[in-house]
Amino acid sequence: MSSEAPRPDVCRGGDDLVVALTYYAPYVSGLTNMARDIAEGLAARGRRVMVVTSRFDPSLPLKEEINGVRVLRAPVLLRLGRGVVSPEFVRLARATIERAKVGALQLPMLEAGAIAAGMHTPLVSTYHCDVTLPPGLVNTAQRLVVDASNRAAMRRSAVVAVTSEDYARHSRMWSAIEPSMAVVPPPCPPSPPGRPTYRETDGLHVGFLGRIVREKGLEYLVRGFRALPDPDARLLIGGDFTHVAGGSAIEQVRAAIGDDDRIRLMGFVPEERIGDFYASLDVFTLPSVNAFEAFGIVQAVAMLAGVPVLSSDIPGVRQPVAQTGFGRVVPHADAGAITRALQAMQADPPDREAGAARAHEAFSVAAVLDGYEVLLDKAVHHQGSAK
Repeated sequence: MSSEAPRPDVCRGGDDLVVALTYYAPYVSGLTNMARDIAEGLAARGRRVMVVTSRFDPSLPLKEEINGVRVLRAPVLLRLGRGVVSPEFVRLARATIERAKVGALQLPMLEAGAIAAGMHTPLVSTYHCDVTLPPGLVNTAQRLVVDASNRAAMRRSAVVAVTSEDYARHSRMWSAIEPSMAVVPPPCPPSPPGRPTYRETDGLHVGFLGRIVREKGLEYLVRGFRALPDPDARLLIGGDFTHVAGGSAIEQVRAAIGDDDRIRLMGFVPEERIGDFYASLDVFTLPSVNAFEAFGIVQAVAMLAGVPVLSSDIPGVRQPVAQTGFGRVVPHADAGAITRALQAMQADPPDREAGAARAHEAFSVAAVLDGYEVLLDKAVHHQGSAK
């Protein structure tokens, strides 16, 4: 397979939308899933959509079409923390966006400022979350550079979309977000119906599904669960811990589990089994410990499946529970609070049918796509008015 970057002339004639981001499918994260669902949803509505991304896995093709979305991948020279170094990515993104009606930048992204600089095509920047890195001189420098790049991109954007104003107001990027802010929640496709095949007993079954990384706070969830005295209770932890940008926290989680044989480390749960996973749960958890994520799509998907959620009281992450009332919010990094909340939800379970209905009303894919199309049209109008 050629190592040369794909030429953007495959989109001759221009696209309605070109989405630029560092990681795209098959990589799995809240950011990439939101970008994928919007791209595929708009393509299904008849829009010409292209994604420009990095070839983070050398086994992936440079060009392909995924569910109606054409994907171009730029070769990667090396990895740097959670990011990748790809000199061709900026060139490819700029060349492709210049031929499109609208460009969509998925932030945070190191290259965002370089892509946006001098761009004539109207831009919509979606700011997902602040970059959070461990302490250290190199990481601090990297964060400052990424922040400066994102600010530059947002200043050149007609619209800056965020998933919740709650998160945006607490972001260190608020001054750059506020002038052009629009709130659009992430599209949350419901999981397929499933059977409780992961259920082992009649005891309380608690679940987590996501990347096994430090910021998810899984060690606090494990400790909170371990304080439950019920021998029939189970904690099901699903998620990849072998291919995670920036490294996984699996060893810390294993240390917290210790010898508790009620806890299952399930690894990656395939898409066809997601419905079974949710059908096996009494409570879904998102115990995040910092403001790395601005919403937590996975908890909304759990609600759509009729599973109440226990989430951390941090900006953005607390919004799905606050908006629907379908679950409980606890202080972050507080194992005791998790224990007490799980016991309360077991003693007085929320109404699953009513909770699912409220979640459908709040997070339907159709409503989110309608809102995003309004932003695209607004960006084009803004560009026309500025001329």
